[in-house]
Parts: sequence; structure tokens; C-alpha cells
Amino acid sequence: MKSIGLYVNPDREGAVQAAKHAASILFDLGAECCAEPSIAQSLPENIRSRIHVLHAVEFERFADLVIVFGGDGTMLTAARLFSGSDLPLMGVNVGRLGFLAEFNLEELPKALKDVLSGDYRIVDRTLLEAQVGGKTIHAFNEIVFEKKESSRLITTHIAHQQYLIASYRADGVIIATPTGSTAYSLSCGGPIITPSSSVLCITPISPHSLTMRPLIIPDTLELTVKVDAPDGEARMVADGQIELSITKQDQVLIRRSSTQVKIVKHADSTFFDLLRNKLLWSVDPSAFEQSTDEKH
Repeated sequence: MKSIGLYVNPDREGAVQAAKHAASILFDLGAECCAEPSIAQSLPENIRSRIHVLHAVEFERFADLVIVFGGDGTMLTAARLFSGSDLPLMGVNVGRLGFLAEFNLEELPKALKDVLSGDYRIVDRTLLEAQVGGKTIHAFNEIVFEKKESSRLITTHIAHQQYLIASYRADGVIIATPTGSTAYSLSCGGPIITPSSSVLCITPISPHSLTMRPLIIPDTLELTVKVDAPDGEARMVADGQIELSITKQDQVLIRRSSTQVKIVKHADSTFFDLLRNKLLWSVDPSAFEQSTDEKH
């Protein structure tokens, strides 16, 4: 790895500064870097003069890997943007949780050295593809069907081929990838799914019936979705970032995308380490209370 793309969220405080720091380290390690024009212009002259200026869609012809500076939202955007390429994405968290962007600023010098020496691993993550009204939309975490203007419940009909899976009368329904299982779906009572699992999860949002529970299905199933909304329109949202209005006449086809996203991970970490570190998975409450008491 000697050619690195720097994909930066300029609206995230500290992201440009982090990219500047990373570029300086990478140059000292003998690597080359590229960045988008607006980002390159915001860097100091001694850094800017050595940066290859390219639009993000051109990164693939230069870079071996892309470092994403921002938060998990920036990683979602980058995942869709670079999904058609073969570029691995390394997320550097300058946001809050950093579940997708798992590298932190404190470890950046060592992490960059490890990447250039090949001391890392790459995992493949599933994307969803939704087709409706001649449009194709991709999602890394989830596709959500939800009520739009009205506070009244909507009914979301989900089927596989001609067979009805369920009609969910609820505030909405989440169709999540394993990666997205720890996002919106989890907050609505969905299960945590290991990212390598070949499944999808259908999670209702505040269902009218208590019998409506999250459902795990094989990701080989193609789903058709239709929504009945009291005011005639509902909303389809991909990754919380792309929004479309849909009506009763629309039929949405959802399936696993033929493309995947490559994510760079620590060489010696697992998904379960990430759960423990980011979500406090299996943390002993008494140990946490003791640590808090000691601080006081």
C-alpha cells in the first residue's frame, strides 16, 4: 500500500486537521496521497503541493486504499460511493461512537504504519439494493419505510415472490444488513448480527401488534415492498441519508447488491472486541460502578 486516497467530511469538526496529520505521516513513510479539490485547497502549502488532486470518483485509478475521515455517517456515504470499486475503506473516527469508523486519532501514527506494512485485515460487507420507479438506491446499513407527515400508522406489506411474509402495521419497518443490525434496527429491538452472516433482518418500528417481532431471513431472498399510508404517501430512507416519497402504487424491489464494501480492520481485533469497546457488550456493571466511584 503506497498510494492512499483521503476522503474527508469537511463539515465534521477536526476531519480536515486529521487528514492533514495523516498526510504528513504518510509522506514521511514514503506514500503518496490524493484528495478532492476542496480538501486539497484547505491544506497547508507544504502538504497541498504533494497531494494529487482528484475527484472521489477518480480515486480508484490512483489509490490502493481510501482513508475516510469523519464519523459513521461519513463511512455510510463512502461505502455507497466506493462500492463499485475494489478500494478498501479505513475509517478514522472524528465523530462520536465510531462503530464503522473504528480507528481513532490517538492510534493514527501506528495504524498508518501498519497499513503501509500490510499489518491489517479486510472484511467484505453486504450492501442492499432497492429499485423503485426506475431508480436504483444502495444502502450499507438499512432501508427504512416509515410514515411521512401523518402521525397515524402505516401498513408495510413485504413479500418474497408471490408469497406474503407479513403486513406490518406500525410506524415503519427497517430492512437491515448485518452491518446495520447495530444501528437503527438495534434501537428498535432488533438482534445484533455478526457481519459475516448471509442474512437480512426485518425489524418493525413500534408495531401495533406485540406479535410482530424482528425476523431474520436469508439474504438470497428478493423482497417486494408496498406501503399503505393514511395520507397517501410514505417515506423510504436509505442509511438515513437518501430519502424518497413512495405511494400505494409503488412497488419496491429489495435485494442484496452484487457489489460489496471492503472495510479495513485492526489485524488483531474481532467484531466481539468492537461490541465490548463501543457498545459496552458484556461489561460487568459492578466493575463500571467501581471505576466511577474511584474517579470521584
